[in-house]
Amino acid sequence: MLEPVSVGLKFAFLAILYLFLLWVSRSALKDLRRGAFGGRAQAQEHAADATGMHPASSLDVLTADEDVAPRLVVDSVPGLTPGMAYDVSSGATLGRGDVEIQLEDPFASSRHAHLVRQGAMLVIEDLGSTNGTYLNDELLRGPRPLHAGDRVRIGDSSFTYDDK
Repeated sequence: MLEPVSVGLKFAFLAILYLFLLWVSRSALKDLRRGAFGGRAQAQEHAADATGMHPASSLDVLTADEDVAPRLVVDSVPGLTPGMAYDVSSGATLGRGDVEIQLEDPFASSRHAHLVRQGAMLVIEDLGSTNGTYLNDELLRGPRPLHAGDRVRIGDSSFTYDDK
């Protein structure tokens, strides 16, 4: 009499276990799809007011006739002194390899991110790094313009962009 109940409880337990695993895998796939496409629903909600661009009237633009020296200031980078500054007026590449700004960070790729001048602006772009590049604590998903006070983070390394 006890044996059929025991077998029934085992099958019920296995059924619940498989349903739980199915639920976990479904949730994980949903999260992966949302991450791969940038959270399409969230992006549409914020698209109207969050373009990543500042109005031209409020920009401190880089022009040839002004005495402007755009630079990345070290906040905390392993092996570098905080406050140290890199001139990036003509652009620069950041990473562990043979680049303009070398990082001793295990989370940085050999060519991690690139700063390039586009007209009067300096633009940052992730170069397909494994761990990503963050601008103001947001993962970069394409080229973004830099503005005074922006924070750039690569792994454990963080910089502040200054254009004066």
